[in-house]
Amino acid sequence: MNDKEPQIGGKIRRLRRQKHISQHNLAKNIGISASYLNLIEHNRRKITVPLLFKIAGHFGIEPGELAESDDAQLVGDLMEIFGDDLFVDSDLTNQEIRDLAFSNPVVGRAVLRLFDKYREVSQSGANLQDIANAEISKGEEAQYHRATDAISDFLQENANHFPTIEEAAERIRDDIDISSNNLMEGIGTYLLNVFGINWRLSSLPANIARRFNQDNGLLEISDILPPETAIFTLAHQLGLLAIKNEIDNIFDASNLPEQDAPALASNVLASYFAAALIMPYAPFLNACKQYRYDIDRISLRFSVSFEQACHRMTTLQRKGEQGIPLHLIRTDIAGNISKRFSLSGIHIPRHSGACPRWNVYSAFLQPGRINIQLSQMPDSETYFCIARSFEKGGYRHNAQKRHFSIGLGCHVNKAKQMIYSDGIDLSNETQIVPIGVGCRICPRLSCEQRAHPPANHRFNIDDRQKAESLYGRI
Repeated sequence: MNDKEPQIGGKIRRLRRQKHISQHNLAKNIGISASYLNLIEHNRRKITVPLLFKIAGHFGIEPGELAESDDAQLVGDLMEIFGDDLFVDSDLTNQEIRDLAFSNPVVGRAVLRLFDKYREVSQSGANLQDIANAEISKGEEAQYHRATDAISDFLQENANHFPTIEEAAERIRDDIDISSNNLMEGIGTYLLNVFGINWRLSSLPANIARRFNQDNGLLEISDILPPETAIFTLAHQLGLLAIKNEIDNIFDASNLPEQDAPALASNVLASYFAAALIMPYAPFLNACKQYRYDIDRISLRFSVSFEQACHRMTTLQRKGEQGIPLHLIRTDIAGNISKRFSLSGIHIPRHSGACPRWNVYSAFLQPGRINIQLSQMPDSETYFCIARSFEKGGYRHNAQKRHFSIGLGCHVNKAKQMIYSDGIDLSNETQIVPIGVGCRICPRLSCEQRAHPPANHRFNIDDRQKAESLYGRI
């Protein structure tokens, strides 16, 4: 099957399982045999347009949403791990990796989890028996479980959109008294009236943004936080209390592992609630369309930070009221990726730093400024990317600041909807910057910024001439 054709079997299977529908019942409802549905779910049969409409109607989604396969990220993740030195002698081709992802996405994700575990073992110096003992000991959490990767995959699988939390945020916002036009004061009053919790700004120890004493019902917010961070912190605490049932239901329907994943998922979903409360869906989407995703202007409109506005933009996937399908990446100055999400189609590395040619890194050279780039991946797909570096923390004398860069973007065919594309010739190929996912799997042999050779190549150094980079000629 052509890898450019929609490979939607895995998505149909995930939707069916999320709805707790058996293969037999779904097949019966759409008028085909269970065996034929099984072949479709494993991408071994093409899906006809009438059948596509039937399946989409059964799940209550648009056919276009179903046709947009979410296995592309899996392909990229698998290519990344198979580019590791561990597989250097395996001689795997890109097509074989795509076949695995599209035909057996469940197996592909199992391979990712296995590789994650391998990396944890190799980096920690532990052995498999230590990990096995930790995981089977009663009441003992596994020491090497990486819940952050699981949460990142969880957000990707849900398109970073959670309707039940959006509904809860809208319901609670309607109950909050904001007649004084002070949302923070309104949230505080709601916490007191509904949960009996008083709050105040306090001088808290270094690195503590919030402290909640359940015994006396006192919530303290650090008095040195910026206003947009303080209100987000207050709304986050409200989320932990007000939408516990919604969070539990989302977690129960997910494939997230146990151990520390529930606590991290609760924190992430409470943050989602806080953003939805402060930046309600319809007004925020309207502002995005009106201001053409001008992040500074939208940040001012909702009294939020640049990073908060960028995050909220990636969640606008309500049925019939979608925003631009965006990707988002956050990296520190050392290249460590702490947040990754992609609806645009661009692949963001799972384990390693991204390509140094990507503007999310060059943004550190021009702090506070929006950096614009037309980024082209090795598959020839081009993306419109903006990036800006910023600082966090350092609110006390001699306190160290943290340096981050946020990258946000979309496929180039959506770029005109963003104000940052004004004055940019999107059709000018000389403006395109070739980037990759990681050196180990990037096929661009002439790149001067290679840190490593491709995994499936060997050195062929000509003593008569020297390239600018050791890996510039292979």
